[in-house]
Amino acid sequence: MKNLKILFITGIATLIVSGCGTSVAPIISAPIENIDTQPLKITDLNEDQLKNWPAMDLVTDTVPGMSVNKAYSEILNNRKKGVKVIVAVIDSGVDIEHEDLKDVIWTNKDEIPNNGIDDDKNGYIDDIHGWNFLGDIVGENLEYTRIVKTLGKKYEGKTEASISATDLEEFKWFKKAEAEYKKEYQKALTNKTRFEQMLGQLKPAHEAITKKLGKEDYSTQDLSAIENPTETEKQQIAMLSQMLLYGDSIPGVIKELQGGLDYFGGKLETHLNLNKDFRAVLGDNPNDFSDNKYGNNDVDGPTEDEEDVMHGTHVAGIIAAKRNNGIGIDGVAGNVEIMVIRAVPDGDEYDKDIALAIRYAVDNGAKIINTSFGKYYSPHPEWVWDAIKYAEKHDVLIVNAAGNDGVNLDTVQVYPNDQILNGDEISDTFLTVGALNYKYGSEMVAPFSNYGKTSVDVFSPGMKIWSTIQKDKYRFLQGTSMASPEVAGIAAVLRSYFPKLSAAKVKQIIMKSGLAPKTQVILGGDSGNKDSFQNISTSGKIANLYNALILASKTK
Repeated sequence: MKNLKILFITGIATLIVSGCGTSVAPIISAPIENIDTQPLKITDLNEDQLKNWPAMDLVTDTVPGMSVNKAYSEILNNRKKGVKVIVAVIDSGVDIEHEDLKDVIWTNKDEIPNNGIDDDKNGYIDDIHGWNFLGDIVGENLEYTRIVKTLGKKYEGKTEASISATDLEEFKWFKKAEAEYKKEYQKALTNKTRFEQMLGQLKPAHEAITKKLGKEDYSTQDLSAIENPTETEKQQIAMLSQMLLYGDSIPGVIKELQGGLDYFGGKLETHLNLNKDFRAVLGDNPNDFSDNKYGNNDVDGPTEDEEDVMHGTHVAGIIAAKRNNGIGIDGVAGNVEIMVIRAVPDGDEYDKDIALAIRYAVDNGAKIINTSFGKYYSPHPEWVWDAIKYAEKHDVLIVNAAGNDGVNLDTVQVYPNDQILNGDEISDTFLTVGALNYKYGSEMVAPFSNYGKTSVDVFSPGMKIWSTIQKDKYRFLQGTSMASPEVAGIAAVLRSYFPKLSAAKVKQIIMKSGLAPKTQVILGGDSGNKDSFQNISTSGKIANLYNALILASKTK
């Protein structure tokens, strides 16, 4: 990625927007700078502050937010409304009826609803709010599982010495995938068995003591007060007392253990299942890019509880939850429409689905695409790279999550991306985002966040983010999946108020205008692995809406 000059601006700048759309009042504001002189936050955030921390300001609040509140109160609230911007969310789907999202969902005005006709001739029938490339698929394999499944018969039991030069690269790829599959399968099976055994012992003990005490919500003191326990009861008391060290109540501990059992059992049933073809219900050939008319218009997914669209709904809310409506949350951007493209299952996405989803978004008017997903194996990366180039050609910015494995992406190939490992970028309109914690200082980088001087462009809030989920609810989630839409929201604001700025310029502005702390930060949650914040992304910066607006207003 290109080296960027650090932007130094001093004093109060009177900046007049010119040549960027309709005439508006000048921005009279000083950018935020000298970040390393700010005091560290020494008190914990309360729940209300946690719900709003991504919008906070580092100078005012000593929290590494994006100065969204400051941007609206000091710059945007006194300005004319910008142009409408369409942001495509390629994800698991979105609850388009959510109370805080229903007014910001994109509608395809060239399509007549539910008439069974492709009115706009774009190849997708009744695509009113976007498209569902997954059909009724919810769970899916991980990509290395699919590789083992596809190539297993060809290479199982063979050694490198017996492989032809033509097949050698594919064989090595298979062996790498096979090794990872075996490791992860054994890990999931071991954990599933462990949780089953713990629950098998804990549940009967809890039932017996509940009956004896006449209540199920008991304490260690209650257990200690049991008089003349039998030998069996002594064993039960010892186990239950131990378990209460891990939770406030035994029912709560049982719920957590059941969640673990369900998680690892689910991985074995879907992610690591070699015997089921989840794709069969679509009827397409995932290895044939020309076979591209499949799926349906059910963008909020096939399940009645809509649990499968939690992730996409959360992402959409971060970007565009209706601002100032008195309910829920305020998204980063106003005057935005969310185009919903369902292409990410519970498992790894298919390259064909992602490539077609990007092209669908571009062809139907999206100016920004959020891609909060990723994987480390890709059978057809060229399809996605071509789609990324297609987006660049049509002036569309893709904002992408860096991933959640705490690794240096300069040494690990990840997909989607805009470069081959240690190679040149293929696009100037692809922006990769790492995740921040709300603790300014050495713990500022979220412990799960990937990073990389050439592979990650900028950082933004991604730890404990409050946003919309299905069925009019809200929840804290975390990941670079949450950091990416924070920056997509900034991009949407810029493209709304400065519509003449290209996607490449918007990327540059976000990177140049961020805050640049020089502090040493812990990486991957390992206190022994530290580096300067300046060295873990191309920009070395935290995305900041307030500064981005100031820089955008003087950029032509």
